[in-house]
This record gives sequence, structure tokens and C-alpha cells, in this order.
Amino acid sequence: QVQLVESGGGLVQAGGSLKLSCAASGSISSIGLMGWDRQAPGKQRESVATITPSGLTTYLDSVVGRFTISRDNAKNTVYLQMNNLKPEDTAIYYCVASLLGNLNWGQGTQVTVSS
Repeated sequence: QVQLVESGGGLVQAGGSLKLSCAASGSISSIGLMGWDRQAPGKQRESVATITPSGLTTYLDSVVGRFTISRDNAKNTVYLQMNNLKPEDTAIYYCVASLLGNLNWGQGTQVTVSS
């Protein structure tokens, strides 16, 4: 079992930046892939970025060049630096972690980008 707690969401104007953090606790030695999903109102949840324990990353096409995912294994924390935010980035952002083949999500943090 792993617990994930996100922080760092908020309201920002278009073009601004936010940095999300996700702290993991519990069976952290077994955590594999970590990442961030998001869900906007009326839309399906989508994967925004992922990072392996060794640091390999993937990104949603629409955030490439604007978002950066990173991971501090010593602190059991994953980050999402979001720059040049756009109104279409408005969503609830969820931290996700793979543990022994099962996906676990945090409670989510709201990101709102005003135009």
C-alpha cells in the first residue's frame, strides 16, 4: 500500500507557472513508475507525464516543452514543473504510482489557468 499526497495547485494567469509536488509514503521501496494524470470537467482522465525510477520520461504531446517531470527517490517525491500554462491546462491533477503492478492515485490538486 502506498499513500500519495499532492500539493502546489492553485490559480494562475495564462503564461504563468506552477510546480506540483507529490509525496509518497507506505511501501515506497516497491514503487516503480510514477507520474501525473489530469482530468478536466466533462473530459476523460489523461496521462500528462510519467517517469521511471531511473529517470526516463514521457509526456502528453500538448505539454511537451512546457512541463517537466522529475523525481527525488531519496525524498520519495515526484514533481511536475508547469510553465507557460494555458487555459486548457485547467484540470484536477492526480499523482499516480505503480506498486507491484497496481496503480495508486492521490486525492488530486486543482489547477486553474485564467485567460
